[in-house]
Amino acid sequence: MRWSLLSISLLLPLSAQACPDLASFYQYGEDAESQAALEYALAPLMSECLLSSEYFALYGAVVMETGDLAESLDLLERALMLDANNGAALIDYAQALYLRGQLFSALDLNRQLRARKDLPENIHNILEQRERQWRAQTRQHSFGADVLAGYDNNLNGAPDPSQITLTLSGEPVILTLNPEYQPISGPYLNLRLGGQFRQLAADHQHSVSAEMRGRVSEDTGSDLIQVESRYSYLRPKRDHAWQVGAAMSHLFFGGNALYSALEGNVRYRHKLNGACTQSYGLATQYQNYKDQSSLNSIESKLGAGLDCSAELAGKPSVVGLELSLLNNSAFDSGRPGADRNGWQLNLQWQYPVLKGVLTSQLNHTEFRDTAGYSALLADGAQRWLKRSFVLMQYRQSVYTNMAFVVNAYHQNQSSNIELFDSLDSTLELGISVSF
Repeated sequence: MRWSLLSISLLLPLSAQACPDLASFYQYGEDAESQAALEYALAPLMSECLLSSEYFALYGAVVMETGDLAESLDLLERALMLDANNGAALIDYAQALYLRGQLFSALDLNRQLRARKDLPENIHNILEQRERQWRAQTRQHSFGADVLAGYDNNLNGAPDPSQITLTLSGEPVILTLNPEYQPISGPYLNLRLGGQFRQLAADHQHSVSAEMRGRVSEDTGSDLIQVESRYSYLRPKRDHAWQVGAAMSHLFFGGNALYSALEGNVRYRHKLNGACTQSYGLATQYQNYKDQSSLNSIESKLGAGLDCSAELAGKPSVVGLELSLLNNSAFDSGRPGADRNGWQLNLQWQYPVLKGVLTSQLNHTEFRDTAGYSALLADGAQRWLKRSFVLMQYRQSVYTNMAFVVNAYHQNQSSNIELFDSLDSTLELGISVSF
């Protein structure tokens, strides 16, 4: 909807004495060709109309219609410097702010305009309708669903060795694992359904999301269902931002509840000179295992990261690196291995490929127990564990709200205790829908 010519014709301020009568300029049509002709006709009059608020209001409105928002804002500001009560300039200035992405500045100015007593009724109705439309954008809803089919060589997350070494009476004894505790491979179906609500305000925003993921296969004992909900409060500034959040999740494995987790986190982001942003984060998670309360713990993560944008071969690329310290504190002093300490390195890279986007993630985590894990395993040694994984995702839009997705994943976990050595590789493809 266009406001400029209508609002100006109803709210004309007094013109400067040296400026010619501008009445004839309001007869131009509203099509793009007419607006371009009007801009061409107004430009030579600037030297004569330097003191005319009406001229700059009209010129700014026309320039906004032709798409130059920066120039339009400058012209409308000059109109308001000459006459702060120029209603036409104020109406179009609010519209230009909105088009420039300054939603809350536009809303504030629109409220001030509606409070004026000199507005014609039809203009007041237009402003009221415009404010409703703008305010609706402060409440955003989104929903998404994924359906992917894949193949996994270790559906049940079993250890890679078929035999493990036990320490009995000080002597090593080889034990062959039951086939049900060895890796099971096969096809699977991966499903995801989620939604998010975001409430925007002038200096902060709230976000609430809920998601359910499920993986089903012929091996029903390894079926997974995860339910997760998250809340975050974001307070952005021009060069930095604070974010505080909370999350709750439940994991079901083989049809039985495995564990629940409750998390709290805080993150600070600061823009550096150039195209990089540094970040610092702290997260603490309470982990509650349903049938194995001795495993209950609190896990904390303290990290620092750097995200940078750059152009490679003329295409925009984003690279992120984060290093974190980890601590897992057991509630039960009798938990095997007691507390655990470690670190984690995470590298992410996003790059346009063909008609889509390729996202890669490389993660390496190391943990070490503070006490011997078990007298039956490795003669009671303190367990160390190293886990690395690489995830690659290709995503290409096929329709407005639909994308084709391919995921490839490989994980390698090693330990001084054979029971915790494992390999896992998956390949899946499908569609992702958002609305």
